[in-house]
Amino acid sequence: MKDTAFDLELSNIDKENSFDFIKFLKRFLSYWPFFLISVLITLFVGYLYLRYAPIVYASVTKVKIIDDSSETDIAKDPLSMVWSDSKINMDNEIAVMQSYRLLGQVVDSLDLNVAYYNVGSIKTSEIWDAPFKVLYNTKFDSISKTQSYNIKLQVSGFKIIDENNEEFDVPYFVEDSVKTRLPFEISLKEEVKINEFKDKKFLIKLYPFKEAVTNLMKSLSIQALNKKSEILVIYLFGESPLKSETVLNKLVEVFNNDGIIDRQQVSKRTLEFIDERFGYLTQELDSIEGGKQSFKAQNNLSYIEADAGNSLIRKSETEESVNNLETQISLAKVLKETVLSQGQYMLLPVNIGLENASLNALVANYNEMALEREKLMASVGESHPTLVTISGQLERAKVNIIKTVNVYQAQLRTSLSRLNQEKNKASSIFSGLPEKEKRLRAIERQQSIKENLFLLLLQKREEAAINLAVTAPSVKVVDFGITEVKPRSPKRMVVMGIAGLLGLFLPFAFLYMKFTLNDKVESKSDIETVSKSLPILAEIPHFKLNKIFKDLDDRSILGESFRILATNINYMLPRGKKTEGSVVFVTSGKVNEGKSLVSYNLSVAYASINKKVLLVGADLRSPQQHNYFGMGLNTKGLTDYLQDPDSNWQEYIYTGIDGSKNHHVCLSGAIPPNAPQLLSSGAFEEFMAKARAYYDIIIVDTAPTLPVTDTLLIADNADVTLFVARAGVTEKSVLEEANELNRRDKLKNMAFVLNDAKINGKKTYSYAYKEKE
Repeated sequence: MKDTAFDLELSNIDKENSFDFIKFLKRFLSYWPFFLISVLITLFVGYLYLRYAPIVYASVTKVKIIDDSSETDIAKDPLSMVWSDSKINMDNEIAVMQSYRLLGQVVDSLDLNVAYYNVGSIKTSEIWDAPFKVLYNTKFDSISKTQSYNIKLQVSGFKIIDENNEEFDVPYFVEDSVKTRLPFEISLKEEVKINEFKDKKFLIKLYPFKEAVTNLMKSLSIQALNKKSEILVIYLFGESPLKSETVLNKLVEVFNNDGIIDRQQVSKRTLEFIDERFGYLTQELDSIEGGKQSFKAQNNLSYIEADAGNSLIRKSETEESVNNLETQISLAKVLKETVLSQGQYMLLPVNIGLENASLNALVANYNEMALEREKLMASVGESHPTLVTISGQLERAKVNIIKTVNVYQAQLRTSLSRLNQEKNKASSIFSGLPEKEKRLRAIERQQSIKENLFLLLLQKREEAAINLAVTAPSVKVVDFGITEVKPRSPKRMVVMGIAGLLGLFLPFAFLYMKFTLNDKVESKSDIETVSKSLPILAEIPHFKLNKIFKDLDDRSILGESFRILATNINYMLPRGKKTEGSVVFVTSGKVNEGKSLVSYNLSVAYASINKKVLLVGADLRSPQQHNYFGMGLNTKGLTDYLQDPDSNWQEYIYTGIDGSKNHHVCLSGAIPPNAPQLLSSGAFEEFMAKARAYYDIIIVDTAPTLPVTDTLLIADNADVTLFVARAGVTEKSVLEEANELNRRDKLKNMAFVLNDAKINGKKTYSYAYKEKE
């Protein structure tokens, strides 16, 4: 049995501590006007924000990056061009397009360090097509921070006001704007009609060049269409769609020109190299031709025909091979001299006629790295890690080229030696030819070598010139700059949604903090939260006036509330045939919670339904009942009887309200020095026994339970104990103490009464009761 009782008590505790979401929600719903007003206010604020906030649009352009390796080059193998794959690194292209260098060119060409705004009656909006043009008359970096100027178009000219409210009057066609002491020049556009903009206000902002580039960089977003695509999607966010579209188109133009210039540098360097070699070859050919002419004149030679049959053919083929090898040796020598003589990291000539594929590949790779280094030099310092790495790679590549040339020359000399041996064999056949003919052949051979080299370089020069003239663009524009119809920000639905949620959250947070930090009982739900096992018999509404019964026939809300309280108390009284009256104790946790007032009104309510009622003032330390009957504090009462229990108890009974025969009262009497001793002497039990036999209901106004023990000493005499809690006064900790008293059975048959309740802000009330079996 003990275990069952203990489990039941734990179950009750768990129920009391459980969270009731419905009640929690209802507690907030009672403040619905507060929520409604808050939502309306935040929605209005959201509306104002949408009305005055700058509208930002997204402009977009799409470009396709053209692969450099697919550019037309007549020196390349057509088959290799067909089967080669794209080697575009889209991340690199995005980085170049977002670089400070390129964006600086855009800012410079479009004067983006000057922003124009139209000052309206509601808000100030950025525009691009202002009726006037503003240009710095000093360098971009001459200002250290953003400067703003208000401009108004008048009949006589511009009226300009700076940030210090200093005014400047500038004629429309002023020639020397420096006299105005302004950091810019301003002029009216030719097509503008002054009357259309008369008295209109504009605002301009002058940004330092670096800040203008940084602002453009922040508003720019570039991404690839997908991982395998060669198309870049470029977004620019701004208030003026026309400005954004113009900036996007200019950015694409600058990026395209930058790529074209890069590819043209190789062809230009090749042309410069060939032109230099033409000068040397011309001198050498003139020298050989002069020597040949002198040799013939001195030896009386003209044309020598030699026909040695098949041997002669063999000799000619051998000589042709020797010529080819010697040409390759000369070309290799020229390349080596160029590598050794020219400055560091300069471009090398390509496709000069060398038949060594690996050597040509090394030269091409060296030129690519040299170009990459030249690009980096434009935006980073020489100590940059990437630049240092590329410089090292160029040095190693240069060494590899020299080594490869040396190996190639050695191979050529070996082949040349072998061919010379064959040639000597063939020459032995013609040993009879005059020595003069041999010397002439040697001169003609040197002449042929130089002529072949000259023709080869001439061919390469034409190829380089063609490549320079037909350099392909860096990008192909898929879509020019176009602005989306719907603005990106502010988004109306999002702003109004956030405003609505904020309107709900703010009062919720305020009320939640209020409920959480408030340690006072405010409503019936506060009592139910602490103690769900004890019923709440009534919520007595708050009344500013008329807090007590006027008479027995009082039909006001006050009267009806206490009559219903009396009815609910009846359900808690023991059932069965009654031979004596019932005793109802009315107590509270602390003073000033209205227990005496509740006791008085409850007694009158019972009397109004024809019950014979005795109201007993048992709060001996702080009696209050005498005030309701216009009697003095020292009027004889319960204290006098307890001090003299042999006296007649009815001597201390007085007629109650309006001389009613059903309503009597026993006042507390004079305040005794030993109230606990008097109440625990046994005389109080005798008084209750006698009163039970005479009255239907006995209402006992007892002392508060927390500060004194008086009520606990006489608690066994009660059939029902009403614990009064006053809204806005009683602390929640007091309810926990009351709940603890109930658990320990220190007060019998307890129930709560909420006094002075503000019930939903309405003049209504509700009641609850719990039947007592």
